[in-house]
Amino acid sequence: MIRERGWAVDLDAYVAEHGGEWRRLEVLTGRRRLDADEIDELVVLYQRAATQLSVLRSRSPDPALVGQLSQVVLRARARLTGRPRPSWAVVGRFLLSGFPGAVYRAWPWWCGVATGFTLLSFFLIWFVAGNPDTAAAFIGEQAAAELVDSGFADYYTEYSAPTFAVQLWTHNAWVAARCLAAGVLIVPVLYLLWENALNIGVTGGVMVSYGRGDVFFGLITPHGLLELTGVFVAAGVGLRTGWAWISPPAGLTRGQSVARAGREAILVAVGLVGLFAVSAVIEAFITPAPVPIPFRVAAGAAIWLAFLVYILTLGPRAPTATLVDHEVVGATRRDGEQ
Repeated sequence: MIRERGWAVDLDAYVAEHGGEWRRLEVLTGRRRLDADEIDELVVLYQRAATQLSVLRSRSPDPALVGQLSQVVLRARARLTGRPRPSWAVVGRFLLSGFPGAVYRAWPWWCGVATGFTLLSFFLIWFVAGNPDTAAAFIGEQAAAELVDSGFADYYTEYSAPTFAVQLWTHNAWVAARCLAAGVLIVPVLYLLWENALNIGVTGGVMVSYGRGDVFFGLITPHGLLELTGVFVAAGVGLRTGWAWISPPAGLTRGQSVARAGREAILVAVGLVGLFAVSAVIEAFITPAPVPIPFRVAAGAAIWLAFLVYILTLGPRAPTATLVDHEVVGATRRDGEQ
């Protein structure tokens, strides 16, 4: 304890007694990697130093000493609770590693979703086109005629392009968020996929049955390639989260398995915001552009292929644990154990 009487002598003795711990705390805080024992030591020394700093603040007349120990404690706290990194470094790491890695690791899921969705949509288009009465049952004969006459094409020019792009962006991002959030329940994701496949199937079937299949595919393909891929990724990652609960990997509890899948789902969700922004721009500006259909389709396909190349090139290189970590004690512990 520091006593009121004989303060100068006791203060020197207090510093002499604890100064070694403070210096050791500085050393541990400054190290890039720590092993498990050093992390435990860092936690203990930080707790002691924080208590000792409180004592000095209340009784010490030496502001230099208080300031010096305050800096030591603050740096140790930052090491334990996470230090903010330069924003551009975080963005670069996310774009070059985090997002493509998370999407690539989930490829069996979203590729399975894409395959099932595509087969179902084309089956519905074929079935509705071959059975006109079915289309009438779904949307009515008058609505079907209006859709073919102008309704489908007018949808893309009803609003100004910037306004339309914002509406599309928010809508698609919301659909993806629902897939990711409801993935642990599985059924809501399957229902959302069915809803979208039914919409495409009925609309496409009506257009084909009236001999306007070229208009349908010419308008939906430029943006649909990228947009639907984003939906497939969201649904696949969401379903993988649900499966993580049903069948957790060996060595993990259900909670740990869902937490790991959920962290990757967050990475995917953030990345899909950008993907849907791009698809919205395509749908609002390129899809209705007064140029030949092959040019519009080629532009959309080129952007879609660029996205796939991005994922397939950077995804396999991303480390498995490339989550958005914040140098917390657990992350530091894993670093030390590697």
